[in-house]
Amino acid sequence: MYEYSDFDEAFVRNRVAQFRDQVARRLDGSLTEEEFRPLRLMNGLYLQLHAYMLRVAIPYGTLSSHQMRALADVADRFDRGYGHFTTRQNIQFNWIKLTDTPDILERLADDGLHAIQTSGNCIRNVTTDAFAGAAADEIEDPRPYAELIRQWSSDHAEFQFLPRKFKIAITGSPEDRAAIRAHDVGLQLIRRGAETGFRVLVGGGLGRTPMLAPELRDFLPKADLLPYLEAILAAYNLIGRRDNKYKARIKITVFETGIEPFRDLVEQEFARIRPQFTGADQALLAEITPHFALPDLVAKDPAAFAAARTTDPAFAAWAKQSVTDHKRPDHAVVTISVKTPGEEPGDVSARQMRAVADLADLHGYGELRISHMQNIVLPHVARADLPALHAALRKVGLAAANVGLISDMIACPGMDYCALATARSIPLAQEIAQHFETLGLVETIGPLPLKISGCINACGHHHLGAIGILGLDRAGAENYQITLGGAEGPEAAIGEKMGPGFAYDAVVPAIERLVRAYLALRLSADESFLAALHRLGREPFRAALYDEAQDAA
Repeated sequence: MYEYSDFDEAFVRNRVAQFRDQVARRLDGSLTEEEFRPLRLMNGLYLQLHAYMLRVAIPYGTLSSHQMRALADVADRFDRGYGHFTTRQNIQFNWIKLTDTPDILERLADDGLHAIQTSGNCIRNVTTDAFAGAAADEIEDPRPYAELIRQWSSDHAEFQFLPRKFKIAITGSPEDRAAIRAHDVGLQLIRRGAETGFRVLVGGGLGRTPMLAPELRDFLPKADLLPYLEAILAAYNLIGRRDNKYKARIKITVFETGIEPFRDLVEQEFARIRPQFTGADQALLAEITPHFALPDLVAKDPAAFAAARTTDPAFAAWAKQSVTDHKRPDHAVVTISVKTPGEEPGDVSARQMRAVADLADLHGYGELRISHMQNIVLPHVARADLPALHAALRKVGLAAANVGLISDMIACPGMDYCALATARSIPLAQEIAQHFETLGLVETIGPLPLKISGCINACGHHHLGAIGILGLDRAGAENYQITLGGAEGPEAAIGEKMGPGFAYDAVVPAIERLVRAYLALRLSADESFLAALHRLGREPFRAALYDEAQDAA
């Protein structure tokens, strides 16, 4: 894992001191809220419905055990004993006092954490595959490049006031577990002959105008990464719209300009910028890369894992959903669901954070990840240790065997917290998960990505859900649109709206009708919801959503 250099330490401490002074001036009235707003946003501090919310960066989703304990400490000392992991591999604390914020940032800095550029019209936290550095299918670990981008983009003078926020995702796997097509820039490590480089995508994003990023470059040499990114940002900064914030994202720039003219402009900028990069970036990358070496994995006999799967049905069910192949056959990547049915998706208590940190030290070489699915990942666990890990997770309520299933849904904070939300997300997610758990259908249904957003900004990624739910306000009442057919990965797709929305109380019955139609129509348990949808078309599923409701009326 990357450790702060002396420069990093001084940089973060200086930002904390600056913000401490800014908060003091806001409190004594020297700064108005209008003047203070851009300053607090540069440090991840939002004013939400009920309190301030602090968004803390988890760079490329990687945490050490001591950093997880630092987050637990903040949750206990300054919040209400929990934090909320987000789809951008950050953590949000929702009940923060303005007066405490400098002390929180100081505490985070003690363990190499910060909230810089987690908001504002700048380059946000670079996200990546939560299995990076461990997955059996990986071409190359993307995290050294993510760290290189983090250092390059932090306080980059040219890109602090972009037309709108800018999000970069990078994956080292052909499976794309980072949803790169839904980002402003998506980077995929690929091989061309003996050379490894990047496929570059540009102009993706969700929100009120969802778009999947088209390809900008089919192959970019690794040494050209930073100058090419700088060329993309320079082109966007030049022609991106600033007259309308709803049309200011790069996806609109690419759409209105056209991918070919935009590519030409990027290439022009790249030709201008490339000579300025004389090797310092590659020297820095060479310094960064050893920090991400695979730990010295201890060989253990995996017989205990095989035996537990045979004798313990609860463990077998958990292992089926939570365990993924590792580069080393005697190890595994473990996803810890924080979506126990009935609990708030993405929320983790301070007690659970500390427990997971302890388990990372005991079984996972002190390393953790936060996935864009809002779950926790232990990337390096000996298969022999999996039964003991599962038993320990059960004691702290983190052993749900539902990773990838209908109850493992993404949900944004919604109207319970967010000032922009127009409908509730978290209570609806809880009700759906608990409903299908009570019906005993979660395992029968199989993998089914369901995602919920509480407003058009789509922080819950509902456009990418096989089933997506978007909560809106209709004449003062919550109204929920259903979309079908969304997907991430190589077959990424934007879900299609099915028809009129549903009142809050009608959503769970509608989703049950939809799911029961799928169970009746699928060819076998091996045919996924998306596969059945593609085979049959949307009409049978649309009928399931609306016909019963109309008959009942």
